[in-house]
Amino acid sequence: MSTFPEITTPELENQRSNSGVSIIDCRPVDAYNGWCMKSEERGGHIPGARSLPYKWAGYIDWIEIVRSKKIWPQQKIILYGYNNNKTEQIAEMFRRTSYEDVVLYPGFLDEWVPDKNLPLEKLSRYKNLISPQWLNALIETGEAGEYNNNKYVICHAHYQNRADYKKGHIPGAIDIDTNSLESLETWNRRNPEELKKTLLEAGISSDTTVIVYGRFAHPRNDDPYPGSSAGHLGAIRCAAIMLYAGVKDVRVLNGGLQSWLDAGYPTTSRETSREPAEKFGAQIPGRPELFIDTPEAKNVLATPNQNLVSIRSWPEYTGKVSGYNYIEKTGHIPGSVFGNCGTDAYHMENYRNLDHTIREYQETKKIWEEVGITPDKKNVFYCGTGWRGSEAFFNAWLMGWPDVAIYDGGWFEWSSDPENPVGMGVPED
Repeated sequence: MSTFPEITTPELENQRSNSGVSIIDCRPVDAYNGWCMKSEERGGHIPGARSLPYKWAGYIDWIEIVRSKKIWPQQKIILYGYNNNKTEQIAEMFRRTSYEDVVLYPGFLDEWVPDKNLPLEKLSRYKNLISPQWLNALIETGEAGEYNNNKYVICHAHYQNRADYKKGHIPGAIDIDTNSLESLETWNRRNPEELKKTLLEAGISSDTTVIVYGRFAHPRNDDPYPGSSAGHLGAIRCAAIMLYAGVKDVRVLNGGLQSWLDAGYPTTSRETSREPAEKFGAQIPGRPELFIDTPEAKNVLATPNQNLVSIRSWPEYTGKVSGYNYIEKTGHIPGSVFGNCGTDAYHMENYRNLDHTIREYQETKKIWEEVGITPDKKNVFYCGTGWRGSEAFFNAWLMGWPDVAIYDGGWFEWSSDPENPVGMGVPED
């Protein structure tokens, strides 16, 4: 029997708008985003709920995660999840850390979900951010959730480091080098003919479902050069370019290879043979509006209600460092909005959870709103050479924002032209 009080559905409904209440969703992040992971009738989370998965309970800095979400001891804490025992364990962790008013809501699956008069919220394009469970079902049966396409390709992304693929990959995955989609001279996306060649050789046409993932490894540790294992950054960069090219169904494994391993699924070193596609089936680029170049970036800067968003670290933005050994100039594009990736050019921790899954989307949205990045505007994201900008873009695209793009050239291209202005230090308001 639970040692914590329980709350009823009518009581929870009445308290949802109370600022002194924090509703906590203890299910996996993918269930929070919208996936039905227990065959429930509807997916999503209770509006206003925060994501705090049971999986994170094993992290030594769990309480720091809680506080970073601004969940405070003076608030009433309401917890719900798939498993009442796991939810109670989280409740006990709150109680041990001086949270005195902690209650459980056991009626989520049996009462809240079946009642269509009770609201649920979800990530707009949650289907494009998949769980390891979904991917495993697809591999084993050819079916997963609402998937009804018999053509799919799984891509293990890396940056000129095929040994990363051979070290261990998801069964059935082929490897894809980010260099096959990016120009080695500019780091911009390749031209349409080159993209077509790469995609066809990988067996990808416009109507192929593509699942992309990468391995998480610190780019300066066990790899011979920065960024060689690509990880989440490289995978999402590939996904963004594929969307631009015209692949209709591109999905990213939330949390990358690490989430696959955390779920207990095996990897293999056995290489998957490619089955090239005969034709792409659409003109490339199919969605040219998703990428812009320098002339269009200047138009964005000059146009009201449009943002050019710098997804770089504060030392890069203020001109203390360029962030890259091949970029000499430091500074930022004057008029750009600081979007704050994280500590340096190789990290995006401000857009991710500790398990490398994409950060709770309401948190990202709130941070963006504070600096004027809102869905009613055109928002174009850039970084040094496109990877971090692609990840921020993907966050906004997953949220269903209607007018988002990547400035592909970024600081690399902008700073290479001496005629372009450069901002230094902290911009004046």
